[in-house]
Formats: sequence, C-alpha cells, structure tokens
Amino acid sequence: MPNLPSKELEVFPNPHPDRDYLISFECPEFTCLCPRTGQPDFATIRIRYVPDERCVELKSLKLYLWSYRNEGAFHEAVTNRILDDIASATQPRFIEVVGDFFVRGGIHTVVTVRHGESKAAE
Repeated sequence: MPNLPSKELEVFPNPHPDRDYLISFECPEFTCLCPRTGQPDFATIRIRYVPDERCVELKSLKLYLWSYRNEGAFHEAVTNRILDDIASATQPRFIEVVGDFFVRGGIHTVVTVRHGESKAAE
C-alpha cells in the first residue's frame, strides 16, 4: 500500500535524554503552493533540534512535509507551522527551522524560526 501525506508526526523515546545533542535534517524537496497565485513554491527546509524526552521519527517527518504539497501557504506561515508542529510533538530543549525558498519574482526568501535554548545548538 503506498504511503500518503499526513499531518501526524510520530515520535520515539530519546535514547540519551541525559545528554544535550543536536539532530539536523535537510529536506531539499519541500513544496507548497503560493496562496495568491496557486503556483508551486520550492524550498529547502532545514531542521535542527536538541531533543528532550522524544525524537521525531523520520518517515513520519517525510510524510508530514509532503502534506504541504497541495496547500497554499505564505513562506513565513509554513515555516512557523512546521516549527510549532514538531515542537508540539517532541517538546525539544531547542528547535530551529529554516525555510530557504527558491527565487520567485526576483526575490529569495529565507525564514528562520527558533524556540528554546541549548548550548548544543551553538
């Protein structure tokens, strides 16, 4: 059975909750739609976080990001929503999400959002 996009993020127990360590993901195939024109927007989404008790499961993250493919969203809104959803699922010590959107209309947009603090993220 083929996988379908999903807004559900699965988590698993952090194997080392006693330690601050940084997990980084780069997702170079993110797409959503411009809410004004309906044209596709392409981006690289970079996620860095220091887990506390839970880590995000990668296949669910892939299906989660895929779920934006047919949704209209401003760059600022989608980047903040990704951070909010991952933070809600994992309750990390620190998280940063960067939406690095391809040039559209001669403008290159990079949106960076952060929550929490950690020396491991420096």
